[in-house]
Amino acid sequence: MAGIKSLRRILIGKESTGTPGTAVAATTVLRMTGVIEDLRETVFPLEDVGLIPGTDRTYIPKYAASMTIEGEATFEQLPYFLEAGIDNVAPTTDTSTDTGSGYIYTYTFPTTAQNAPRTYTIEGGDDQEAEEMEYSFVKDFTLSGNAGEAWKVSGNWIGRQCSTTTFTASTDAPIPTVEEMLFSKTTLAIDDDTDVMGATVKSNTLLSAELKVTTGFQEVYTGDGQLYFSFVKQVAPEIVLTVTFEHDGTSTAEKAKWRAGTARQIRLLCNGSALADAGTYTYKTLKIDLVGKWEKFDKLDEKDGNDIVKGTFRARYNSTTALFASIVVVNSLASLP
Repeated sequence: MAGIKSLRRILIGKESTGTPGTAVAATTVLRMTGVIEDLRETVFPLEDVGLIPGTDRTYIPKYAASMTIEGEATFEQLPYFLEAGIDNVAPTTDTSTDTGSGYIYTYTFPTTAQNAPRTYTIEGGDDQEAEEMEYSFVKDFTLSGNAGEAWKVSGNWIGRQCSTTTFTASTDAPIPTVEEMLFSKTTLAIDDDTDVMGATVKSNTLLSAELKVTTGFQEVYTGDGQLYFSFVKQVAPEIVLTVTFEHDGTSTAEKAKWRAGTARQIRLLCNGSALADAGTYTYKTLKIDLVGKWEKFDKLDEKDGNDIVKGTFRARYNSTTALFASIVVVNSLASLP
């Protein structure tokens, strides 16, 4: 029978760091939406052969594939985007005072050396056809949230090629349990670069936020005997945070900091459910730390008669703090499935 949307699936499996690009079987289901797009190029060369429509001569100079994956950000599955888009990291056990049950995934953006992404094989499709792309990494992603909703994540994944496959059996790649990151359980802290990160929480002002990350990872094609890209390297990442404030004392103070060109530290902290055993972290956690400066503040706006103002913050390395940006996720997983 012809395929239906309700039977679409996204399955993912971690490739070996020693042989990225070697396709592997999936180990879990991504609880999001997205479909694979085959980006192979078909070229119809120009030629003078005396035919008005031209001939059907074609060739394919390179292969590629892509997939936009999006959905609610969860403590269990956001790390796939961060591993494939920031750095391949191993979690640490939270053992600050006693043995905590949380596992801490710390993703630090590069400053003096390139990071290397974890690459994945992704399976996608429906009950009619399954396709896969290997050597998949994240080229850019966006985390966005509004008060009263869950954080959302959307990421553009690039793979080496698209080919047909058979879905990994559900017994080997089960649907995992996940917990959504709720925006209303997020706090915003803003401080000078001479203060402690996260010291000053700004209450009753955060209405929405959007973090856009261009990871800097790019595919490199070489003369290497294959039509797909040879490897991935990292150029400069770009990190831009847009915050919508109440038009209050916090927003007017930050607008003044923008006009003065003052460096700022920003922390967004989202707590989830309590961990079984507390350590440094009591709850499942998303922590976004950025250092940089405000790039602009928009003109005064309103929503349902309530005055609001939007600021755009660009993260940059700061010599006073010796920081650029990092994202920490704490969950109960000793490793990503």
